Amino acid sequence: MENRLTQTDMVLKYLEEHGSITTWESYSKLFITRLSAKIYDLKHKYGYKFDEEWITKKNRYGNTCCFKKYILRKED
Repeated sequence: MENRLTQTDMVLKYLEEHGSITTWESYSKLFITRLSAKIYDLKHKYGYKFDEEWITKKNRYGNTCCFKKYILRKED
């Protein structure tokens, strides 16, 4: 039987390796489209703590776009 990581496991592994994740990274690197749902699970089911930061960028048409960056808190 194959041991596959769940999407939540993949997000956690990415966070442990990189410290933070954005919705774009979630989609482009992990092919996970509902990052906020995985972060919710990590917070409420598993007790992980996060800081959140809004990132503002301009898209190719010059419009301002905002997206969230989730930063895994290091345990003291």
